[in-house]
Amino acid sequence: MVELASVVRPGDAIIWGQACAEPQTLVESLVAQRASLDGCRVFLGSSFSGLVRPGHADHLRLSSYCGTGSNRALADAGVLEILPSPYSQLGALIRGGRVGCDVVMVQVSPPNDRGEYSLGLGVEYLAPALSRARAVIAEVNHQVPWTRTEPLLRSRDFALCVESSRRPVTLPSSGLKDAERAIGGHAAQWVPERAVIECGIGSLPNAVLHALRGRRGLGMHTGAVPDGIVDLEPRFCTGGALMGSQRLFDWAREFPELRLRSSDFTHGADVLREIERFVAINSAVEVDLTGQVNGELARGSYVGAVGGALDFVRAANQSAGGVSLTVVPSARVVERLAGPVSVPRSEAGVVITEKGAADLRGCTLRERERRMAAIA
Repeated sequence: MVELASVVRPGDAIIWGQACAEPQTLVESLVAQRASLDGCRVFLGSSFSGLVRPGHADHLRLSSYCGTGSNRALADAGVLEILPSPYSQLGALIRGGRVGCDVVMVQVSPPNDRGEYSLGLGVEYLAPALSRARAVIAEVNHQVPWTRTEPLLRSRDFALCVESSRRPVTLPSSGLKDAERAIGGHAAQWVPERAVIECGIGSLPNAVLHALRGRRGLGMHTGAVPDGIVDLEPRFCTGGALMGSQRLFDWAREFPELRLRSSDFTHGADVLREIERFVAINSAVEVDLTGQVNGELARGSYVGAVGGALDFVRAANQSAGGVSLTVVPSARVVERLAGPVSVPRSEAGVVITEKGAADLRGCTLRERERRMAAIA
């Protein structure tokens, strides 16, 4: 266990890497020592480790932009405050102090021969957090690959540093079901040659990448880099974080055209508007007959996020030769949404189920309903 009191003060605002980039040893230490660090405010990203549990809210104040993974249990218990902001705004909110950041806890790779530590599996909102924080605590994990991240860090950047060798959190992908393969096949037909792809997390976006195997000349500009990219052989990949299995981590170590960057870059409108043939591929909790998307709430539980979908959908709709694809099972096409509108119908593109595709671009509401009913 790492003694954090030399760096962390009661009431501090703390941010750490999400999903596979979570520094598990440091998080375990924080929750174990939370009574002596009473009132610390923790901003969580998506979490799949389950290390932070509802009972830890006795001394920690928890907030997040999402209810993904084990965050759902925190939200259901009423101890997780949700920030419903587009992902592109997180950097500005952190730099401006609206999302507090006194201490950043990062998982990094061992240094290269120049003494540079890589953020390894994820940058995203850690980049603005690093520029804002009073102190940085590093877990140097010898099982984390050295990847090309912006920024790179040096030992002088760390107020406290601990070494570990433990398997990072993984998001292993399971075998595709017939319906998922059908959705992937329908979606692949909408991806033009030499497209630049954004791909959300989950089995359905991965099913689209599976259907694109063998297609040469594709690039990727995305937030989450999923397992499906390993078989895609892209010409380049710019992303915020690796979210997948050990196979993805091994690929990332060897792929020279991978860059992991800040959410300001991956989701920034100024960057996205320059990309031609940009294809956004995102799933949803549900889609209504007019093209409105709920990506947040399912059966009363906060399971998703506003996240980056809206940023990417808007960019794809404006991109020359681009298109926004929403991939969902037909059972999730509903007459009326049961949750909030995460992506408005004014940004509707092509909705794809296992039964086919409904191109809603330029369609009246009545025509949208007719096309959506055909794939529901």
